[in-house]
Amino acid sequence: MIKDFDGEKGNVDLVFDEANQNKDYFNLICDKNYSSSGKLKNVCISVKDSIIVKDVISRGGSKILDGYNPLFSATVVQRLVNNGAIVVGKTTQDEFGFGSFNVNVGKGFSVPKNPFDSERSCGGSSGGGCAFTQKCTGEHISLVESTGGSIACPASFCGVFGFTPTYGLLSRYGLIDYGNSLDKIGFASKYLDNIANILGYCIGKDENDSTSLDVNEKYSIKSLKGLKVGLVSEGFDVDEGVKNVIIEYLDTKKVKYDEVSLDFSYKYGVAAYYIVAMCEASTNLAKYCGMRYGLSDEIKGDFNQYFSKIREEGFGNEAKRRVMLGTFARMVGYRDAYYIKALKVKTMIIKDYKKKFKKYDVLITPTMPFIAPRFDDIKNMSVVDNYMADKLLAGVNLGGFPHLNVPVGFLNKMPVGMLVIADHLMEKNLFRGWL
Repeated sequence: MIKDFDGEKGNVDLVFDEANQNKDYFNLICDKNYSSSGKLKNVCISVKDSIIVKDVISRGGSKILDGYNPLFSATVVQRLVNNGAIVVGKTTQDEFGFGSFNVNVGKGFSVPKNPFDSERSCGGSSGGGCAFTQKCTGEHISLVESTGGSIACPASFCGVFGFTPTYGLLSRYGLIDYGNSLDKIGFASKYLDNIANILGYCIGKDENDSTSLDVNEKYSIKSLKGLKVGLVSEGFDVDEGVKNVIIEYLDTKKVKYDEVSLDFSYKYGVAAYYIVAMCEASTNLAKYCGMRYGLSDEIKGDFNQYFSKIREEGFGNEAKRRVMLGTFARMVGYRDAYYIKALKVKTMIIKDYKKKFKKYDVLITPTMPFIAPRFDDIKNMSVVDNYMADKLLAGVNLGGFPHLNVPVGFLNKMPVGMLVIADHLMEKNLFRGWL
């Protein structure tokens, strides 16, 4: 009933055979704690591999978690299914979310392709979810996750709405973590009203997640009328074609805006983000030692020898790089110089954004500085070039601000995305008549 898709044929790990019905798969993965009726009974959701689903192998895109079969579902998944939503499969991603182009897949995984051009990236790290969303029809929403832009980036490259909420608005319980202070579960969909409608079913305090917020609100799409908009000047230092598509879109929508500056955030955001993220990632990945779950082997030698062998076999190159860099940055003698300083920069970035939100409801930039790149071009990028691709998304994710990718047009037959950013817990300012 279930078949595996590779990168050449599709973008999800688990999907239906055409001959089978949703009900068959629903019965396979659900138990009596799940509801088969409710207000979301016609909604199908795909789930990023890092968000666990009970009785469905969940690996975070990594070989080191091969065979991990969760005994429970993530809180967000459980809340949706309790209201009748049907989980249709797990979508591919960069290993543990480490990447902007979804080429850093774990060992044994295939790279997903862009739905508009198979020679181009679908973006990372939620590339599988956004690519699958673009190809889907009907009432489908993809449950995805962002640490430093992993929802907005692939949403832009794949031409769908990608919503990242305020940090803590959705519970992180059941999320295979990358960076605890940065991870946020969100949604991708072709239709903004679908995201607005489903969000209210997912929020609310979760006793299993101390960072979750006690918010009870319903969301709907409002008019653009009266919205105070600031265009971030530093954000438009991008491909001229991308810039023109966005300005033309705003003019067509008759959106009035002022130019504003976030110089500090754009100058230091990427550096601060990667220090914080790598330090937290190196700590979180320490638990994958081959003794509790996932990849294991016959125990030989001392703990360090066994631990190193398992991690060498289980982790891909980018995971190893981030573990080493994060471990270095939080060592005695370097912690204050790197990690603590990066946290101070994070606080200053938040203050920088907060000043702008005293005057403006939303801030706007391009989502990505270019359209989806070709795989051949990605191969020629340096590690620094890869990391700098996140320059428009690092600061907003570091600050935990809600943001939305809006598909606004095409350049060279590829989608262009516009990033709309709101103040903390002001998601209602994102749910406007953008399309």
